[in-house]
Amino acid sequence: MSRRGTTAVLSAMNLRFFEGLASQELEAVRLAATERRYLASSVITSQGNPADHLYLLTHGRARYFYITKSGRKTLLLWLTPGEILGTAAILSRPSEYLMSAEAIKDSSFLVWDRAVIRDLAVKYPRLLENVLIWGSNYLGWYLADHVALVCETARERLAQILIQLAGVIGQTSPEGVEFDVTNEELASAANITPFTASRLLSEWQTNGAVIKWRGRILLRSPEQLLQRVA
Repeated sequence: MSRRGTTAVLSAMNLRFFEGLASQELEAVRLAATERRYLASSVITSQGNPADHLYLLTHGRARYFYITKSGRKTLLLWLTPGEILGTAAILSRPSEYLMSAEAIKDSSFLVWDRAVIRDLAVKYPRLLENVLIWGSNYLGWYLADHVALVCETARERLAQILIQLAGVIGQTSPEGVEFDVTNEELASAANITPFTASRLLSEWQTNGAVIKWRGRILLRSPEQLLQRVA
């Protein structure tokens, strides 16, 4: 796709990163980026590495993850087209990526070097404001996740993860919302064991709240699932 064609697609997507920019400004920001493609399972950014680039996901799917000192991989936010990652690259002080990110499916990104995105933020202050809004949204997600970990049961956490994923990556069908996720991924996101995730999913499938098959889940309705959790 040509650069002009890509810019038209970005305008149609109504991306929050470009919110408040005039079409000419969006074009200038777009032309300052390079395009990169990542195959599924590729690591995009690594925690602890210098935050030298800011990424905008334009096609595919990605997610954040964190490797603990013991080597455990903890899954965090799932990312869909329109989301940005590597926002530390816009800071005045050289920083490191706090989390890693990986492509779940073959994905495409627009990528800005740190010096480039900082210059653009000076020229178009609305870009910086949009990144700050993004940071505030991430803080809200972290707060909700931490409260859930402290106050909610394993059953409640897993149910909320299913509902969140349905809203982010799900595809609606007459039977409900379908999305691809494994027991191991659900367990990591909900901070429970794979055994507990499998047991709860089997229980909810017996009750008719979900249908589970290898690597995919059909959530019949959030309301029905929450009734099974209560």
